[in-house]
Amino acid sequence: MCGICGKLSHGNKIVDKALLKRMCKSLAYRGPNDEGVFVSTNEKSQTSKVQVGLGHTRLSVIDLSDAGHQPMCNEEENIWLVYNGEVYNFKGIKAELEAKGHRFKSNTDSEVIIHLYEEEGIDCLKRLNGMFAFCIWDERLQKLWLCRDRLGIKPLVYYWDGETLIFSSEIKGILCDSNVRKEIDWTALELYLTFNYIPAPKTIFENIRKLEAGHYLLAERKTVVTRKYWDIGAETTSPEKKPTKNFERLDFYKERLYGLMENAVQKRMISDVQLGAFLSGGIDSSIIVGLMARNSERPVKTFSIGYKDMPLFDETRYSREVARFNKTEHYEFKLDYKDIINSFPAVLETLDEPFADSSAVPTYAVSQETKRHVTVALAGDGADELFAGYRMYQGEYLAKYYSILPDIMKEKIIEPFINFLPGSREKKHSEYIRRLKKFTNGMSGSLAERFYGWQEIFSPGTRQKLIKHHLQDGISFQAGQEIISQKLSELAGDNINRMLYVDVKNSLPGDMLTKVDLMSMRNSLEVRVPFLDHEVVEFAFKMEGEVKLKGLKRKYILMETFKDILPPMLHNRPKWGFEMPIGAWLKNELKFLIDEFLSKDVINKQNIFEYEVIDCMIKKHLSNKVDYSWQLWNLIVFQHWFKGYFL
Repeated sequence: MCGICGKLSHGNKIVDKALLKRMCKSLAYRGPNDEGVFVSTNEKSQTSKVQVGLGHTRLSVIDLSDAGHQPMCNEEENIWLVYNGEVYNFKGIKAELEAKGHRFKSNTDSEVIIHLYEEEGIDCLKRLNGMFAFCIWDERLQKLWLCRDRLGIKPLVYYWDGETLIFSSEIKGILCDSNVRKEIDWTALELYLTFNYIPAPKTIFENIRKLEAGHYLLAERKTVVTRKYWDIGAETTSPEKKPTKNFERLDFYKERLYGLMENAVQKRMISDVQLGAFLSGGIDSSIIVGLMARNSERPVKTFSIGYKDMPLFDETRYSREVARFNKTEHYEFKLDYKDIINSFPAVLETLDEPFADSSAVPTYAVSQETKRHVTVALAGDGADELFAGYRMYQGEYLAKYYSILPDIMKEKIIEPFINFLPGSREKKHSEYIRRLKKFTNGMSGSLAERFYGWQEIFSPGTRQKLIKHHLQDGISFQAGQEIISQKLSELAGDNINRMLYVDVKNSLPGDMLTKVDLMSMRNSLEVRVPFLDHEVVEFAFKMEGEVKLKGLKRKYILMETFKDILPPMLHNRPKWGFEMPIGAWLKNELKFLIDEFLSKDVINKQNIFEYEVIDCMIKKHLSNKVDYSWQLWNLIVFQHWFKGYFL
């Protein structure tokens, strides 16, 4: 894994090597093993129209020699590449290219991309199986391409003002250029308050954008366009030849899914450095570990974390059983609030835009521990979004039954009673009450309205009250729902698969993959995600929703497929989630964060939020009347980010 950056300037404006070095320095933790910069002199082009500079920081994983140094070029030195990622099928492609006369000077997958581009142009993207974000500068054609993998596993952001294009793995790299103004996009802030993250293509900055998953950007002749090269479209959702009888079709799905997943794991075990696996004790990571153990000649290294004195959030007994079942070399450690306090600065300083998934903290901690032993780790991310692992899918199943109840019963009895009960994440019974509140509050209107209601952090009314009136011009407080509605309309089929499609396109790259990339790369650790092999993803969307959510049983097909490689203890265990007990800690050990970032003086001086709204949430949370832990954490993260970038 690596960090990439670069700049393209028109009008013969010189690209400063010192700027490229500053950009690389800001990304140093993504690639601590090597650094390189290149500035084009345009000697290989007939006309000198643009200046291009590229920068790269390297985390050596494949071919550890100096031959893997980047920026990398072809023999004629007119095609240049900076690349972040792994292409798992590069050896087969390399053999094809060698048969056609191409000669290689390294054993890297990055050099394979250069030669494949020479053969097939930008269509080479369709041949690559892996996770990647890269830039190709073709000096002959005076074209620059930015490319991001199909699922958005690797990040890529860019700035374009009509004359200058700047790109980087992270926003902080772009902001190294003092000519880039830092202006908040207020609609992006509203989306952050809605989802806990800012969905692509927006960032928190008005003039910086994320390249969307499955897209590439072409910069040519003072124009910048983005184009989609992959999607879960009709060709992947149309039925393939499969049995018509239910039990035969289930066997077909199981056999095909097992084969695809085993192949995906095998490919991701190729490495020139030591590798291991995150093991949370949930089904997804346990499947990955089980497949690794069956395809490894030596014990797999596995890594788990838990919480001291917080049994509701601690799943280490499950991870220990999976480790025992697969005879892994297991490492386990437990966090308390002191560990969180110690991790807090590094976690929040890594964020160059607000991002409030509190599980970023334990992800950082497990990455830090894992890096002490290995350089590459496999993880189970993506399975929930492919196979209906979240509770909201159960909510959609129950919606059809809840909707037939008399309105008077729902509005006068059920909902008032549930809303009266205290709900929080601190105890099991109160957590179930909190979930019931979330379910009933989202039980109205269309599929889009329900799905949106189950996902939002602050309600639309609260967001309008929270953001100062003078900032609301141009803000659409329906932007989040419009995103959900648009994505739902892009896929035909049953409601469960349509919801899964939205999550694969929206929350997966925006939240889950962002969290894993940022926290692992902050520790110079590469994380690979076999469930997001694009062949697995495409096959998953050929399955009906009813085999993923069978009644109220989530991830049914996944469990049926892999139950023989899972310990019996996991066969019927409920999913709890990789969360942090933030609600309890904000009332006690971490209350200083509320005092520091959400005080009346700070909020009023900042002039973005209405303090009275925040104060009401703080008082209700501290008095155990309402669990506002996610909302308060959302605001604390924003405040910390704002302080770092604007004060």
